[in-house]
Amino acid sequence: MKVYRVAIIGLGRMGSTIDEEVIDYPAVALPYSIAACCAHSNRLELVAGADLLPEKRDAFGKKWGTKALYEDFVTMIEEEKPDLVAVCTKGENHAQLGAAVANLGVPMLYLEKAIGCSMEEADLVREACLKNKTVFNTGVLRRFDVRYRVVREAIERGDVGEPIAAVHYAATNLLHGHIHSIDTLSYLLGDPAITRVQGELRSGEIVNNRVDKDPNAIYRLAFETGVEAWTVPAGHWEFEVLGKEGTIRSFNNGVSQSLRRLGDPVGEKKRRMLETIDLPDVTPKSAVLDCLEDLLDAYENQRPTLGHVEVTHHITEACLAVAQSHRDGGGWVDVPGVDRDLYVYHV
Repeated sequence: MKVYRVAIIGLGRMGSTIDEEVIDYPAVALPYSIAACCAHSNRLELVAGADLLPEKRDAFGKKWGTKALYEDFVTMIEEEKPDLVAVCTKGENHAQLGAAVANLGVPMLYLEKAIGCSMEEADLVREACLKNKTVFNTGVLRRFDVRYRVVREAIERGDVGEPIAAVHYAATNLLHGHIHSIDTLSYLLGDPAITRVQGELRSGEIVNNRVDKDPNAIYRLAFETGVEAWTVPAGHWEFEVLGKEGTIRSFNNGVSQSLRRLGDPVGEKKRRMLETIDLPDVTPKSAVLDCLEDLLDAYENQRPTLGHVEVTHHITEACLAVAQSHRDGGGWVDVPGVDRDLYVYHV
């Protein structure tokens, strides 16, 4: 079994320390940081890290025993020749760093979300990955969580009949939060293309085609299959897909799931009622580790990853279409076709 060399750019939360924040949170299965996943995997060897801040490099080296620590990520890649680079920096740097890693010839790239603050930046990442045949995944992790996979599989089996509508429940911001919600809705429905987006920013202001703080937002999506989806700005990160024969819902940020399906007709008027159907028990697994292992398997078998650059680019455009819809008065925005210069800052 081949062991792959991993290097990390950005040695803070997602690179190194986030496990300490979520250790008691049932919605997250550890390991969670990239470094922790490497420590738990027999296929990933953590060989190097890069960060502009010396104190982060020092802390990372002490925590993980990594000696190859760099201020400059280019030097790190040239000297250490990693097979996989994880970019875990602030969002305003994701696109430039991700494209640079691909252009340096690194075979596999994990790029934290959102991949860009504008479609101009997202285009840069897609172009670099396609040009260099870089195998790509990003940190929208619910599509790698087995607890959401069981929901998608139930929908694929036809347990709710033909899907009609989908709903996300939670108030959140656009690029830090709704990149997850739109991606998860898309994943649960089988990743059909999003054709139109309507949205509203509930905080922040667009000045000179730019939002300087990631705004809270609401949206409505139209998929090519005819399914429509909405976000409701209340609740605790739950998702529901409603079909002609039933409904399935993910509760408490993925902790549990419920399937209800129309039963047999009863009574004189032959009415049908929704009945709860048992779903298979699901043992939580690390979504981050599954994401990284999906990269390895895709690389070895020359197949698209589950979160490949085309689907990630598409979801990013749907997110930014929310801001464009708001800017243009709240109407529908066609996807693709979003203003490439419209910029939403993401920390």
